[in-house]
Amino acid sequence: MTVLQNKIDFAVVLRVKRANPNGDPLNGNRPRTDYDNFGEMTDVSIKRKIRDRLLERFVSLQKDGKPSDGQAIFVQSDDRKIDAHKNLRVRAEAALGSNLGSGRTVELACATWFDVRAFGQLFALKSNKKAGKKNTDGSEEEGDTGVSIGIRGPVTVQSAFSVEPIDISSEQITKSTSNEGDGVNRQSDQMGIKHRVEKGVYVFFGSMNPQLAERTAFNDDDAEAIKLVLPRLFENDESAARPAGSMEVLKVIWWRHNCKSGQYSSAKVHRTLTTMPDGQVELANLDGLEPEVIDGF
Repeated sequence: MTVLQNKIDFAVVLRVKRANPNGDPLNGNRPRTDYDNFGEMTDVSIKRKIRDRLLERFVSLQKDGKPSDGQAIFVQSDDRKIDAHKNLRVRAEAALGSNLGSGRTVELACATWFDVRAFGQLFALKSNKKAGKKNTDGSEEEGDTGVSIGIRGPVTVQSAFSVEPIDISSEQITKSTSNEGDGVNRQSDQMGIKHRVEKGVYVFFGSMNPQLAERTAFNDDDAEAIKLVLPRLFENDESAARPAGSMEVLKVIWWRHNCKSGQYSSAKVHRTLTTMPDGQVELANLDGLEPEVIDGF
C-alpha cells in the first residue's frame, strides 16, 4: 500500500447532553471552558478516544482472523490495555527489542503501531550506563543521559469548542459510605461535587498531511480506518461523568483534496463549515472540492 497521496481535512460535530465531556483536574474536574465560557475538549482527550476505538478495531480484526499487522496501538489507557506491559518503555522493548534506540526505531515503530504512524511519538530513552560516576576532582561526571527519538505524525487533531457558551450545573454528592462508626455522621472527605454541561454542540477539526505521511508510511487504508471510527467516537466510552447516550457524534465532514499540498488551505476549508446551535450544518462551496458528509453512529 502506497503512502497517503492526497491531503485530507475533516471535521466532527458532536452533541453533549448532561455530561462532562472533558473535566479539568486542576479546577475540581469542572468541564473545560475558555475565557469566553465556550466549552472545550482538548485534542489530547479526543486522540485518546480515537486510540480507544482503533484498539477495539484491532481486537476485532484479530478475533475475525483478518490481517492486523501494523494495527496495534502503542499508547493504551490502563483500563483498556490488552497486554500486560506496565508502561510504554516495556511495551516498546517487547516489540522492538535491541532495535529500540537504534537507527531503525522510527521505521519499526511506525510499522508496528497505528497511532505512532498517525499521531507520532516521542521515545525518550534513558541510558543504561550507571549514573553517579566521579571525576578525579570529586565532581560528578555527566556521562550519557540517553537518547530522545521524535516521530512527527501526519494526522493532527484540534481541540473541540462549543458553538455557543455553555451552562455548567454542579451538585453535591456522597463519594463513599462509612465503613466505620454508626454510619450517620459523615466526614468532609466523603462528600464531593459533580459537574456537567447541560447541553452543547461542539466542533473539532483535523488534517492529514501527505508530506509527513511519507516519513511514517501512513497510507490510504490508515486514513479510511480513522474515517470509520470517527462516527463512533463515543461508543464504549461511557462513565459516571459521561452516561450512555449523553454524548454523540452528529456529523463527520470529510474533504479529500486532489493533490498532496491541497487545493485550498486547511483554514479556508474549515471556514466553509457553519454549525448551528441545534447541530445542523451548512457547507459553503469550494470549487473542485466536494465534502463527504457522514452521519454519526
